[in-house]
Amino acid sequence: MRLVKTLSIVSILFCGSIFGFFYAWVCSTMWGLDQADPRIAIAAMQAMNASVRNAVFFPAFYLTPVVLAVTAGVAYRGQFRSAALWFAAAGLVYLVFGLFLTMGINVPMNEALATVDIPNDIEAARTVWQDYSSQWQFWNQTRTVASGVALAFSGLGLSRLSAP
Repeated sequence: MRLVKTLSIVSILFCGSIFGFFYAWVCSTMWGLDQADPRIAIAAMQAMNASVRNAVFFPAFYLTPVVLAVTAGVAYRGQFRSAALWFAAAGLVYLVFGLFLTMGINVPMNEALATVDIPNDIEAARTVWQDYSSQWQFWNQTRTVASGVALAFSGLGLSRLSAP
């Protein structure tokens, strides 16, 4: 019981970390960049995308579905079937709509933006930025909602531990 509770807390921390990361982009970073000179926005986004692949970001982004799967497995083996179902559902939601979505959509968009030579002309830069930002934000909001759902499902999993 102690192991599954500990893993449940770790799962919630991992889900909360990645949800918070994506959420910050929704409610501050991208809105701020949209208000900036588009040449600055492009350069800033290129710099942030180049720096995000790091050892601090790695666990929350890549290991969240692993932690959720381990938690689901331990809960299942411990006869906490309802909890296991919620943790497995959280893992599946994040895996598909967080990790896979990011790798399939946001990362290729980031890689394409990385190759852009920032135009000197502000209108040309505005076009580049607006084309990128609107699409990128839609998909970021999608993965943010999914990460929030995964966090909520993890909380439901934890709440189910009192009744096997």
